[in-house]
Amino acid sequence: MKRVFVFIIVVLAFGVSLVQPSSVFAAEGGIGHYVPGAWADFGDMAPPSGLALLDWYNYYNGSAGASKQLEFGGLIAANLKATSNAEMVGAVYTSPYGILGGKFAAGVVVPYVWADVTGGITGRLGPFVRTVSREDTANGIGDITLIPFWLQWTCGDFKWGVLLDIYAPTGEYNTGRLANVGLNYWTFEPMVSFSWISQKIGLEFSTFAGFDFNTNNNATDYQSGDVFHIDTTIAEHLPLFGCGIIGVGANAFYWKQFTADSGSGARLGSFETNMTGIGPVLSYISPPICGHTLVAEVKWLPQIDTFRTLKGDFVWFKLALAF
Repeated sequence: MKRVFVFIIVVLAFGVSLVQPSSVFAAEGGIGHYVPGAWADFGDMAPPSGLALLDWYNYYNGSAGASKQLEFGGLIAANLKATSNAEMVGAVYTSPYGILGGKFAAGVVVPYVWADVTGGITGRLGPFVRTVSREDTANGIGDITLIPFWLQWTCGDFKWGVLLDIYAPTGEYNTGRLANVGLNYWTFEPMVSFSWISQKIGLEFSTFAGFDFNTNNNATDYQSGDVFHIDTTIAEHLPLFGCGIIGVGANAFYWKQFTADSGSGARLGSFETNMTGIGPVLSYISPPICGHTLVAEVKWLPQIDTFRTLKGDFVWFKLALAF
């Protein structure tokens, strides 16, 4: 376990008591920038020193019935089905400098997104009100995540840190479309993290949380509410016949919008969203390969409870390589 170096981007936010305890769906379109499971375990920590590269893939498939309306690109739709695929590449560098015993790190994550959304749009055609089924697709570079500040501490089996994620509206966004690859607003996400993984018995407990503070979508005059989220992982890690270490466990998430939506574009009202989910996690840590360590992870996170959002499943495949 002493050779476990790779940890890429984490999270645990201050002031949990400020919000009610209770996902990526909130606010406009029932979606937000943070995706459950993104920062959830030891493999999401910054490297103790030097450069780490990551390659993550996320798949989501969800739906909502005819009784549940969501707003997408200025359109109000129901009976929704949505599928998204996102391939994310990034890098994190931990410098030899720091304060109070911790080291500074910084990073960036760039996603490429494919989205497909089908829904029934209700509108007026002359004197009649009609509902028309419609499908939109989109693909392209999504909203880039910048990590300008990250301070992390290590002490024996424990790691903890604080960081700031900034989601920039770099993805294309068009009003009048159900599917877009960007959200067209900035999100500022202060986070903290804590991870313990025993070198003696291989048991892991990691928890990450953050607050998402959103700016206004000027294209629709929609101010999405702010969000609190927390992910926790419990897993057991065991030697794999001299070929590395394998881990088996569970990841649970809780996501809660704690301020109301506003603006002239918020035609469905305050629309405060929340969701929870839990699912299995399988990880692998390689032996040193030419002086580098590879961490791989796969997880399935079904949403078990949702309010004012789609309900479906998140699937993650994550790779991280430390230099």
